[in-house]
Amino acid sequence: MTEQLAISTVMVLLTVAIHGGGLVVLSRVLRLERMDEREERLSPLSPRGIGVTFGVVLGLFAIHGLEIWLYAALYLIGGALPDLHTAVYFSTITYGTIGYDDEGILRAWQLVAAIEGINGVLLLGWSTAFFVALIARLGRR
Repeated sequence: MTEQLAISTVMVLLTVAIHGGGLVVLSRVLRLERMDEREERLSPLSPRGIGVTFGVVLGLFAIHGLEIWLYAALYLIGGALPDLHTAVYFSTITYGTIGYDDEGILRAWQLVAAIEGINGVLLLGWSTAFFVALIARLGRR
């Protein structure tokens, strides 16, 4: 159990660092839009506003995808799951806390998977707050 907690702690810290760094990069890209917005208001329904929104959504998916794939790689390398498809699928539904059953994962990795679910909830919530703040800023006139 101690080993599972140690692995989980490293993964949580790693994914939080990746997530924070990814949001900083997205924010820096948005600063370019802020400069343009000062000159002329950026409507969220304009082609440019829609482009910004789509860009942020794709950026958030990329960040979460990287985090999910890191957990999947961990499960695969650790022998917790039999193949890449199963590892990515399991990690995706665990990260998103959808879950189906932990019967397929080795007992020695169940705690890591449970903590991945908690980690995913926090990171998805962080992304949601980031996205809502962006949309609110675009919607101000």
